[in-house]
This record gives sequence, C-alpha cells and structure tokens, in this order.
Amino acid sequence: MIALDAWLSEAEALLAATRGLGLDAAMEAAVRATAGALAAGRPLLVCGNGGSAADAQHIVGEMVGRFLRERRALRAICLSSNPAVLTAWSNDYSFETVFSRQVEAYAEPGGVLLGLSTSGNSPNVVLALEAARARGMVTIGLTGQGGGRMAPLCDHLLAVPSTSTPAIQQVHLCLYHCFCAAVEDAVVEAGG
Repeated sequence: MIALDAWLSEAEALLAATRGLGLDAAMEAAVRATAGALAAGRPLLVCGNGGSAADAQHIVGEMVGRFLRERRALRAICLSSNPAVLTAWSNDYSFETVFSRQVEAYAEPGGVLLGLSTSGNSPNVVLALEAARARGMVTIGLTGQGGGRMAPLCDHLLAVPSTSTPAIQQVHLCLYHCFCAAVEDAVVEAGG
C-alpha cells in the first residue's frame, strides 16, 4: 500500500517545525548578500552531492534563466554540473576537493558560495566553504539538524530540524524557492 498520507504528514510537520525556528533573519541576510554580490557582478557558486547536486543545478537554472520575473541573467555557477571537471579532478586528485578546486577557479571576494548538504558533513562541501571563506566570499548553508561541520563555516545557515534526508530535501526545496524569488525581486527592484 502506498503511504502517501504518511509522507505528506511528515512533510507538513517538518515544514511547521522549520517555520517555528524563525529563519527569516538568516534568509533575509542570505538574500541581501546574494543580491548585492550579483548586482556587483560577483558570482554565486552553488554545490552539493546527490540530490543536493540536483538542487544546486535547479537553483542555478533559476538564477541564470528566471524564476518568476523577467530580468537579466544572473552570474551563477553550479560546481557539480561539469562532468569533465568532476571526473578528471576526482580521478587524479580527490573527490573531497572537487568543489574547493573550482572555488579556486571561480571565487571572487564579495561573491557568494551556497553549499547544500542534508547532514552538513559532506567533506567536499565543507572544503568548498573553507576555500570560499579564505577568498573573501560570503557563505550560505542549507543543511539538516544542527548544521554539522558546515555550521561554523556559514555566515548564513538555514538548518532544517531533521535528520531524515528525504524530509530535509523537501524543505530545502521550499527554502531555496523562497531564496530564488527574493533574490530575483531584489535584482529587479534594483533595476536588473
């Protein structure tokens, strides 16, 4: 039997718990930093593994294309989208440094790195955050409960209060859609 009601009930409960955390200030600060960076021509770099890699691609697709409003293309790069870089670097060096290496290539002071990891402990995302900070970038994290190893490396942390990967990913979708809409509004209102 399909347990759709159970899945939807779990999602509703986690959305309510996340709403109760008061993440508004962190979201507003993340949006402000990102919109400011993009307005100044600085990049938004996004990375994650597995389902979070797909989410990273989704976010970048919304930024380069459009989310809800007509506007100019935004300078966003998904660090998990280039299979030649991912496979060559991982094969020859290390999968743990596959994102930090790309941060070395694309980072600019005042730019933004958005890292996604449901555990907050993905080594390659953690190292990307460290590399971004070393290069003067603002860091944003979308994680699960507590933020894991990413928490102290994020200027703005949006941690979903769960340890269930699929449940966290469902809420991440809501959070990053809000993020995309708000960044887009800020860019359009600033004349972009």
